[in-house]
Amino acid sequence: QSYLNIPAIISAAEVIDPSMLSGDQVKFGAHVHLVDEETDKEATYQIVGLHEADIKVARISISSPLAKALIGAREGDVVPWRRPAGVVEIEVTGVRFEATPGG
Repeated sequence: QSYLNIPAIISAAEVIDPSMLSGDQVKFGAHVHLVDEETDKEATYQIVGLHEADIKVARISISSPLAKALIGAREGDVVPWRRPAGVVEIEVTGVRFEATPGG
């Protein structure tokens, strides 16, 4: 049961203030704006730690397949996102770092 691991999780936790991060490259804490090259569907996600991830508020885990595909990309890059249904080409149209309310 995961609640038994809470002390280990807390002792390994590192507090990172996204407002102190910067740059134009996708990394932990980034808010990334994307466009699906095939459907033109747009979305923005923040890359967060495993225990902060919540798709309802557009926060994806750094260990998720989408985040793994995006890490290191810059605005204007098109990256392949390998999914069970096939590869989707995703264009990074924006990268920003800011504090997240409540997070």
